[in-house]
Amino acid sequence: MSRTDYQRQLEALRTNVVEMSDLACHRLRRALEAYERRDVNLAENVIEGDHELNELYLELEQRCIELIALQQPVAGDLRFIAASFKIITDLERIGDLAVNIAEYADRGQGSRYPDIDISAIGEQTVGMVEDAIEAYATDDTPSTYDVAAADDEVDARCKRASELVVEDLLATEVGDESLLEDVSRTLLTIRDLERVGDHAVNIAARTLYMVDNDDELIY
Repeated sequence: MSRTDYQRQLEALRTNVVEMSDLACHRLRRALEAYERRDVNLAENVIEGDHELNELYLELEQRCIELIALQQPVAGDLRFIAASFKIITDLERIGDLAVNIAEYADRGQGSRYPDIDISAIGEQTVGMVEDAIEAYATDDTPSTYDVAAADDEVDARCKRASELVVEDLLATEVGDESLLEDVSRTLLTIRDLERVGDHAVNIAARTLYMVDNDDELIY
């Protein structure tokens, strides 16, 4: 394979990783919409469509393996392929978290926690993923630190939201049959959104390492 063809394959991999991110973010937004509206049909659409993201993950995984095995890349190219491999793993897991959130959509009849804005937290985490992928697409290392900083805010919001749920649980009389279902659904959703933020940081960390050989954000 000529050097030109090899570079073309690397750029195609980058483009496809970005496309996978677009799909994962779209599915997460749809899952959040289903959750907020208690839209079971939309939730089923998200759940049933998970195979598309999984298939894309397997395709890109194989491509990464072939590039390493056949081209034996070194230095920056090797870091790029390895980072891409790790990033698609994070994106596949974000897709799994979208499925989780969609599965919560048919539990309960509305939320008892109006002070917890799940949509806002969700949109913030989706934005983190999009910012992290933009950094990957453009080799923008300063933005990777912005993603890590945003995660601190998401963690704080999720912590406060969880505390509100627990406070309500402690203040409610035992025997409310809908309570435990609402508590479970809300806490699980908060947890999953926090994990989306963690995956966004992972993507940013791998981008920083890919471009600058800097592992500061990897943990």
